[in-house]
Amino acid sequence: MSKKKSKFKLHIKRLEPVRDRFMFTDNRHPEKGILSAVLGCISVTTYILAVVFTYNNGGQALMQYAAAAFVAAIFSIAGLVLGIMSRFEKDIFKLFPNIGIILNSLAVIFVVFLIVLNFL
Repeated sequence: MSKKKSKFKLHIKRLEPVRDRFMFTDNRHPEKGILSAVLGCISVTTYILAVVFTYNNGGQALMQYAAAAFVAAIFSIAGLVLGIMSRFEKDIFKLFPNIGIILNSLAVIFVVFLIVLNFL
């Protein structure tokens, strides 16, 4: 006798371990890396706002904008140091340290660019 193949098949899944779908790890997000990313966001946002407000003021930077940019420069240097320090930690996720290093590096490069433009 030949078996007829049915169009309808009943699929019953076995209970499989959950380990196949999830990756269990001891890695964590480092606090220094998160703080570095936050400081980088604050620095970049402060520089963008200072430039926009200075542009809206006809190119004349007020003392408040310069003070905010100075504080942002301190934040960006501190964030860059924290990002580099957290990158050397063991068993961490590297997302936030990398974001912090990139944002703070952009902020430091922007400060150097503004200083060079001042002397030209």
